Amino acid sequence: MRIGIIEDDTLLRKALDTSLKNQGYTTILAGSRKEAIKNIDSSVDLLIVDIGLPDGDGINLYQELQKNRKIPAIFLTAKDDEKDMLKAFDIGADDYVVKPFSIKVLLKRIEVVLKRKSNENIFMCGQVMLYSDRKQVFVGETEISLTLKEYQLLEYFIMNQNQVLTKEMIMENIWGIDSEFIDPNTISVMISRLKKKLNDSSNVISNVFGMGYRMGE
Repeated sequence: MRIGIIEDDTLLRKALDTSLKNQGYTTILAGSRKEAIKNIDSSVDLLIVDIGLPDGDGINLYQELQKNRKIPAIFLTAKDDEKDMLKAFDIGADDYVVKPFSIKVLLKRIEVVLKRKSNENIFMCGQVMLYSDRKQVFVGETEISLTLKEYQLLEYFIMNQNQVLTKEMIMENIWGIDSEFIDPNTISVMISRLKKKLNDSSNVISNVFGMGYRMGE
């Protein structure tokens, strides 16, 4: 497991680095926003982010770092500031710790977050991310509100990426035994509406002429 540590306090950064390595983790270190942008990419499994950095805000930095993939994060804050905590949770933080804190407690929180994430089914296609356990859909950092049928349609597409799905296959999967009562044009309307909600300008869901539809980059 690779953990990115973004902390400007040199002593704390070194202490976190040593403790995490002793637990078997691989670490990537950064003492500023600039270093984080340079050193840390979306391949890390978790980020530890100090909210107060010398050259920027840790919350905004986290938004930048997870443009291509949603990365679990635990935020560190020097003060018990409710506004900072709420803002961090609004953009997807998994936990936060107020300084000073016990490294043993932080290690346990890291373990809990990673365990929770490893048990979560996440499907991606381009900027679209579907959390099947939570029934949530995100495009980039924005959560998208879908009807039940729209969600089922997207889930069917994203779990069968790069496969051509005919209208008949879609109707049978979404409506089951009731599919014989559904007008095939309903599928076209639903897909059009879904693409609009996903802001699908990149045509992630495309029409395969004479055959059906396909989702894939």
